[in-house]
Amino acid sequence: MFERFRADHDEDTAAAETMIAAKAAAANLPDLLVEAKRVAGAVAAGWHGRRRAGTGETFWQFRPFDFGEPARRIDWRRSARDDVLLVREREWEAAHTVLLWVDRTASMRARSRLAAASKEERGVVLLLALADLLGRGGERIGLLDGPPPTARRNAADRIAEALAETADDPRTLPRTPNLRRHCDVVLIGDFLDPIESYAETFHALAASGARTHLVQVLDPVEERFPFGGRNRFVDPESGVAFLVGKAEAWRTGYVDALAAQKEALALAARRLGTALIVHHTDRPAAPALLALSGGLSGHLDKVA
Repeated sequence: MFERFRADHDEDTAAAETMIAAKAAAANLPDLLVEAKRVAGAVAAGWHGRRRAGTGETFWQFRPFDFGEPARRIDWRRSARDDVLLVREREWEAAHTVLLWVDRTASMRARSRLAAASKEERGVVLLLALADLLGRGGERIGLLDGPPPTARRNAADRIAEALAETADDPRTLPRTPNLRRHCDVVLIGDFLDPIESYAETFHALAASGARTHLVQVLDPVEERFPFGGRNRFVDPESGVAFLVGKAEAWRTGYVDALAAQKEALALAARRLGTALIVHHTDRPAAPALLALSGGLSGHLDKVA
């Protein structure tokens, strides 16, 4: 009876702690949105998206008239001013759907003294910064398991609101109600569960024709395992703890296991048509965003 009471008490305590952490994460979203827009602004300065001439309503540029093309394309008023035959080009418009997801379970809240942010905070910043960047380019953006995608410049704000409403979501993997054929999907998480647990989701994404981009966010401690002597390790998901007498004796096995996990993820990413991006929370977010947006823009150009 006592053991059962203690188990129930532990479950209630864990649930309460999870709720407190979820509310704290939701309260922090406005600050993360500001940070995301700052990061997106820094990357956007050297990233031009998919701007090109084509069918659309937005003026892009004037260019010299090529003899042989229809004379109706000439902008006679501007040509008279410059004494050169010029053609008014419009900007190509063909919005593509990009669906985003970030793991916000307990393991993502880990943050060591070496890190600038928790994995969850950095994952949310990357997701919102990407939404802001793609929103500027006119893409349709949404959450993989949230509201339908939209082509609005304030897409990042709308996604931040949706994330705030689902701050206590305990799922390690997303549902896929918004999945559309040949869209792009961005999954951000630590991906430290057994690779088999992701197989069903990866299969659904591959079967849809979606091109999936995987971003693994790790704390530097998880990468280096700088532990020695007596240590107590706790699984943040289950609460299971175990005591280790000589942590340094576990280092080689741990590093090998992590390397195998990353290699399996890299293989899964290649099968999904992309490369695995690994980001550490002791480093700036901008390089990871630049790598991710670069991979996306290269693909979007091909499907245009």
